[in-house]
Amino acid sequence: MHRKVFQLLVDNTSGVLSRISGLFSRRGYNIESITAGVTADPRFTRITIVADGDDDILEQIEKQLRKLVDVRDIRELEPDNSVYRELCLIKVEVDATKRQGVISVADIFRGKIIDVAADSLIVEVTGNQSKIEAFINLLSDYRILEIARTGIAGLQRGSDNVVWFD
Repeated sequence: MHRKVFQLLVDNTSGVLSRISGLFSRRGYNIESITAGVTADPRFTRITIVADGDDDILEQIEKQLRKLVDVRDIRELEPDNSVYRELCLIKVEVDATKRQGVISVADIFRGKIIDVAADSLIVEVTGNQSKIEAFINLLSDYRILEIARTGIAGLQRGSDNVVWFD
């Protein structure tokens, strides 16, 4: 089993994300993560999909995605030639005596405390998946109440192969 990160440039139309996720569900493929957002050109949306499978399945996924009418461009974001980031929000149960410990760990990971309540706080951490996992593991001494993760967003390094539509 391999993991592949696909970046799609698609028409910004209603139902495009549904059509893409429907392709995966109809064929029984799993989506590890999916992120989508409008580009600098509001006519287009950039979608990053992380999928697992053997080489044949991953090749089939790419071929099927290319067939969709809304898909303008698709490429693999190879780890050595791309930048990946993920956003993670983590709500941790803490009282006043434990709060500083969580804040110290967050500081090491360049995390931000974005909400403080009497019995909890919310930390925002961005980075690659291994950084997020390491941060979560260091919080194992605390009670994690909730986690919200965006999944990977990524871009290819450099200005080569940038797609423009007129």
